[in-house]
Amino acid sequence: MGHKVHPVIYRTPALHLWDSRWFARKDQLAALLEQEVAIRDWLTAKLKDAGLDGISIERSPKEVKLTLLVGKPGVVIGRGGQGIELLRKSIERKMMRFKQRVSLNIQAVEHPQLSAAIVAAQAALDIEKRMPFRRVMKHTIERVMSGGALGVKIKMSGRLNGVEIARREKLAAGKMSLITMRSNVDYAFAEAHTVYGKIGIKVWVYRGESFARSDRFEARAAAPSRRRRAN
Repeated sequence: MGHKVHPVIYRTPALHLWDSRWFARKDQLAALLEQEVAIRDWLTAKLKDAGLDGISIERSPKEVKLTLLVGKPGVVIGRGGQGIELLRKSIERKMMRFKQRVSLNIQAVEHPQLSAAIVAAQAALDIEKRMPFRRVMKHTIERVMSGGALGVKIKMSGRLNGVEIARREKLAAGKMSLITMRSNVDYAFAEAHTVYGKIGIKVWVYRGESFARSDRFEARAAAPSRRRRAN
């Protein structure tokens, strides 16, 4: 039998750090966890067109700090920073059960083509526009490989192209090392909502080997990961 493990969780904290960083008393843990899940779900739906890559949540007794990694910062920031202020007030009004202040920090993704979350979300949008799934998979692989990835794999499942029987299809290119701990593999899952049901999309992006722990939510002043050329 196969043992399926999330590629990012498998490398935490060896290569990646946690996206949630906070403590809570035992009587508040369930409520705070429910609140965090609601914030993540709401932001994911709200910033669907901004290319959301990741959300980091840090808590202090009086403040909740949210760091958003997006491929299109201008969509979130808006004219004169009005978008950030409206987003912050919406979160405080809808989500903050404990009346904490919210601070937002927007960071741009350096290489959107190498972000599995952005790639999967774009593939889902293409499927919702009724583009043929094979064309979407091929174009997705071409974009990722042209962006500098050493390998990519994409898998779709469901009623592909609206056929009666659901099935799975997979395409890959380059190298994909899922066992090695130092392999910097990004993974994401997205769903395309169509008139004939949901289409599940999984994307793996292999960026090379990394020999140090990195925090993707820090300011991008650090050197990039070392990569080894594929034969």
